[in-house]
Amino acid sequence: MPSIDLKAELEAAIVAVRDAATVCQSVQKNLVTAATLEKKDRSPVTVADFASQALVCASLAANSKVSEVVGEEDAAELRESGAEETRDKVIEHVRGVRGADVSPDQALDWIDLGGVTPSDKTPQYWTLDPIDGTKGFLRGQQYAIALGLLEHGRIQVGVLGCPNLPGPDGQLGCLLTATRGGGAQILPLTGKGFEGAKDIRVSDITDAAAARFCESVESGHSDQDQSAQIANALGITEEPVRVDSQCKYAIVGQGLAQIYLRLPTRADYREKIWDHAAGLIVVEEAGGRVTDVRGHDLDFGHGRQLENNSGVIATNGPIHDKVLEAVARFIDVS
Repeated sequence: MPSIDLKAELEAAIVAVRDAATVCQSVQKNLVTAATLEKKDRSPVTVADFASQALVCASLAANSKVSEVVGEEDAAELRESGAEETRDKVIEHVRGVRGADVSPDQALDWIDLGGVTPSDKTPQYWTLDPIDGTKGFLRGQQYAIALGLLEHGRIQVGVLGCPNLPGPDGQLGCLLTATRGGGAQILPLTGKGFEGAKDIRVSDITDAAAARFCESVESGHSDQDQSAQIANALGITEEPVRVDSQCKYAIVGQGLAQIYLRLPTRADYREKIWDHAAGLIVVEEAGGRVTDVRGHDLDFGHGRQLENNSGVIATNGPIHDKVLEAVARFIDVS
């Protein structure tokens, strides 16, 4: 049994992710322009990444019983000479949510709260991807703020903030939330607490040929040629849903697709824990199943990476073994 109050921690996570979504939307609206896209200028997403992490860490420090955060960013880059312009923009956007009295040092210190590297002496910690899907963010398409709470390597709470996916009210923007044993829900992105929450469930199809794939927009994130071969082997004719970020878990969790494949692009690549923690518990608590390509459970007990896993497969559950069999025909799972 978890030794933490999961509902209280979920409430803390919802507040944190909503703060981060506010700042990400502000950066996207004010800093992403035709000129930045044309120049392939990544500075807006850099600002949003740092500001999002600062806000999540500040909120968790105030509201959560768990103080350790394993985040993707640290503030060392912002403290360097030459980083003044980016640093000033980060601080400006943090102040837009937390108030004008936030000092530059306070904002940077909040970012650095996410610098924990977990060990056996860190039984409970949050893991955060402040913006998952950077290219989707820059294109004005799908991205997510992904926050998960782990205890002894097992995910207990997950929140996905998806500003460009429809919510339960049909309006743009939603949160997908889950607690271990408590099911999964979709909430409006804005609002208070659990207002407007609805339970979600995966699709109930049992015939893999009737399934729909969900995969990355970027071919570098997963082998799309192999995905197409696997789909063909399963008899799938539907076109895949291609979106960036852990929004793929959100789509499978809601039953809008049945299979998410993230096939390894090289043998030595290991997934980062923050890229999968929140999405995994959303799918599992919605009734689905998530493993690596060998059918092994994802093992979050080895630091910042899934050291003992290769690739990720998420499905609605009943078709999972069929998908594993098809994957094994086309990639080495030994």
